[in-house]
Amino acid sequence: MDSQEPSIFTRIMQGEIPSYRVYEDDVVYSMLDINPLSDGHVLVIPRQQVASLWELDVETYSHLWATAHMLARHMQNVLQPQRVGVVVEGFEVPHAHIHLVPLYDKTVLQLHHGYPVHSEPDQLADIAQQLAQGLQ
Repeated sequence: MDSQEPSIFTRIMQGEIPSYRVYEDDVVYSMLDINPLSDGHVLVIPRQQVASLWELDVETYSHLWATAHMLARHMQNVLQPQRVGVVVEGFEVPHAHIHLVPLYDKTVLQLHHGYPVHSEPDQLADIAQQLAQGLQ
């Protein structure tokens, strides 16, 4: 992605587009989401522009998650939600990022409500075997 045009997140970090910055350091930038799922919804973004978290080197990836951890704990203390949820999907902006979403009620991020995949035990066993192969 480095050879492509700067993402909207890169442009924000470069000061071309305004944002509601929450925290930044040399590796990450965090800001409020302008289309929040709840009040206080924060994006944690690596300064390195890659499309997927899995493209990050281990050091940057670890720092990104350590920052998300620090921010989520702070959000919990300051905003007092029931929990702070985390989502990584990245379909709208092709620049890796983590969503930290204050959960003031349990309906905000209902992952297993209305969209479950019904798998039979033999399908689950086959998928588990495929994924485990080469990891042991």
